[in-house]
Amino acid sequence: MACEKKRLAELAALVEGELVGDPEVLIGGVADFDSAVKGEITFVADLKRGARLEECKASAIIVPLTVIEISTPAIRVKNPYLAMARIHTLFVEEPFIANGIDARAVIGQDCHIPAEVAISPLVYVGNRVRMGQRVTLHPGVVVYDDVVIGDDVVLYANVTIGHGCLVGSRVIIHSGAVIGSDGFGYATDGNGRHVKRPQVGVVQIDDEVEIGANTCIDRATFGKTWVKRGTKIDNLVQLGHNVMVGEDSLLVAQSGLAGSVTTGNNVILGGQVGVAGHIHLGDRVMVAAKSGVHNNLEPGAIVSGMPAIIHKNWLRSSAAYAKLPEMVLELRELRRKVAELTKGKDGSLDKQE
Repeated sequence: MACEKKRLAELAALVEGELVGDPEVLIGGVADFDSAVKGEITFVADLKRGARLEECKASAIIVPLTVIEISTPAIRVKNPYLAMARIHTLFVEEPFIANGIDARAVIGQDCHIPAEVAISPLVYVGNRVRMGQRVTLHPGVVVYDDVVIGDDVVLYANVTIGHGCLVGSRVIIHSGAVIGSDGFGYATDGNGRHVKRPQVGVVQIDDEVEIGANTCIDRATFGKTWVKRGTKIDNLVQLGHNVMVGEDSLLVAQSGLAGSVTTGNNVILGGQVGVAGHIHLGDRVMVAAKSGVHNNLEPGAIVSGMPAIIHKNWLRSSAAYAKLPEMVLELRELRRKVAELTKGKDGSLDKQE
């Protein structure tokens, strides 16, 4: 069900922005700058588009505070991306519909499931599972024994939650994710055979976490693997056993954290970042895509490369690396000239040190 049209003044109040122009303009949806039409709102975050504002056909535009002259009704804000996200969410979110438990779902014994849920066909729920209000389980979801799920949780198709794991409130987990598979732990005997170590811990997902499709979060060997409040995890991410990710962090696609890695809050890992086991990343650490982290990082560190080093140093190193072929040629020429200068009178090289 689409959101009803909103007055521009209401949207400005929602994002705590400064209203420019007619407050009664009605907005029924959002669109990008190039395709927006009458009745929609769009945004401009890049000031290079300032010269094109007059070309926009939207009924209203969200602009940075630095945009002064504008004839189209607008909302001035500090962060247009953030304002647009909040307005877009308002228009697309749909009210929860409590469809109850489909007859084709399988529900175990001694479960606590309130009436206000939506459990689809082909869902499996084990024994002693406890769910909060307004939980949505899409087809193919598997929830094993003794799992606890909070309020307003959405598990998309084919998500698996392992036994004993804890999922907080307002959590979204996308299709194919596996929460609570065994950690990768083996002991090797004298014959080189690998003996599996039991993985008897759990995974705890705190409130307002979002987990992307086909991401895997391993249960702890002992204790818990822990993703703290507000962290957002992209598709195809791997978290090993006993990893702890701090609050409001961003882990981008195909990044991987080996066992017992811990991070502070607001950490950002780019795509395909690898973090070696048993190290700590401090608050606000940023790691560029495809980097490999092998040492603890202090709060606020920005690193790149393999192995990861301070980002500015990596940029200088990358620039030097591109010049290596010509530097090799120069070195050969310098060696030739030095050899000529050090030749003795008899044509042999001077052997003086």
